[in-house]
Amino acid sequence: MTTPATAPPPDDRPPTPTRTGAGTDADAPAAAPDAPLADAPLTAAARPRWRRDVTVFLTGQTFSLFGSMLVQYAIMWHLTLQTRSGTVMAVYAAVGFLPQAVVSVFGGVWADRLDRRRLIIGADATIAATTLALAVLMLSGYDQLWLLYVAAAIRSAGAGIQTPAVSSLLPQIVPTDKLMRVNGVNGTIQSAMMLLAPAVAAGLYAWASIEAIFFVDVVTALVGIGLLLLVPVPRLVRTDQEAGVRGYVADLVGGVRYVVTHAFVRWVLLLWGVVFVLIVAPSFLTPLMVVRSFGDEVWKLTANELAFSVGMTLGGVAVAWWGGLRNRVHMVVLTTLLFAVLNVGLGLSTNMWVFFGFMFLIGLGVPFFSTPTMTVLQETVEPERQGRVFGFVGVVMAVAMPLGMAVFGPLADRHSVESLLVAAGVALLVVVVVSVALPSGRRAMAAADASDGAARPAPDGTGAEGTPADASASQR
Repeated sequence: MTTPATAPPPDDRPPTPTRTGAGTDADAPAAAPDAPLADAPLTAAARPRWRRDVTVFLTGQTFSLFGSMLVQYAIMWHLTLQTRSGTVMAVYAAVGFLPQAVVSVFGGVWADRLDRRRLIIGADATIAATTLALAVLMLSGYDQLWLLYVAAAIRSAGAGIQTPAVSSLLPQIVPTDKLMRVNGVNGTIQSAMMLLAPAVAAGLYAWASIEAIFFVDVVTALVGIGLLLLVPVPRLVRTDQEAGVRGYVADLVGGVRYVVTHAFVRWVLLLWGVVFVLIVAPSFLTPLMVVRSFGDEVWKLTANELAFSVGMTLGGVAVAWWGGLRNRVHMVVLTTLLFAVLNVGLGLSTNMWVFFGFMFLIGLGVPFFSTPTMTVLQETVEPERQGRVFGFVGVVMAVAMPLGMAVFGPLADRHSVESLLVAAGVALLVVVVVSVALPSGRRAMAAADASDGAARPAPDGTGAEGTPADASASQR
């Protein structure tokens, strides 16, 4: 049952975890710190087959993600080897992320209004059709750069629909007390795919062609769609939802208002954006640094990706097994500071193997950043608003990447990538220290402390335990 629409509470409100079930109005505030949860926690008893459903869901997403990663690496390496231009890489980053930023705003609303499973299937099918068309065109002799840019833009738009739907669907099928560990497992699988995908992409790229990789992506997308059809996903009940354009706009406005006025959600998204601008965007140039400083052999580009992916895999295993710190926010801040230090070390590396070592450590830290970040949002945001909030997570990621590349890409044509990595690491260190010291940062940390016990229900639904990746785990 929903509640009447009201304005969100003041900015110093601590996050209050909620779970799937009947929703509240899109503009209704989260519960006060001492109020009961808005929805009852989802328990294993309520979904006795949750392990089967989660296994099938994650298997399908793994196939889909694997194909997408093959295409991502293939296009990135193709552009790097063919052009060796930081500007070209910046353009690729822009067309590969900006469409997602625009579409995510609407995709988040769709995820809260429509069947999330159908949205994921539709996005996957569109991306597969685009990739198939690109493969056919390139086999026909059309190999202009703009074709790769157009395909990357369409794939990005599809991700803008798919990402918030996936992020908000998982809490619908996973019991509350299992979220952190299931998302840790999901992150581990994604990291393992990042370990496998570069090797497979390198083999296919060297042995066959980039078109062969595109065909593999089409097949994996079809497998993912087929498996997702086997997973029953309950729809959220929203009695406040209006039909037509007016209701859609009201949901969109309500989502924007919620993100802007909810202090904790806003702070998390800003921190996420800073990390993407100052760490993820410069790391996009590491293949360029490898080519310029250590040689243009494909195995070196592969080793660069493998070092990062092995680290992510081990980090995901650690998070899934350990469950992380009880305070998610402390875990995120500490990992961000570690990223800053490691990025400086990355830029100061003059030995290729030392460089790969720092890439491994950065990859190792990614699950310790992305998993608690996504988890705390899933625990904090009401189920019927998660689509819109994760839509804005997609916007932050999609805008931050091209914004960072718009700065670092052209600079990489004038300065060494090493100097840019050092500068980005120092900047991140300063920004994080200042943000935590500011009143808004202190309020966010205090809010996390205040809700720490409530945010992690025990296996019996009454106490404390752990709970996710991204979607996209920080994607490189």
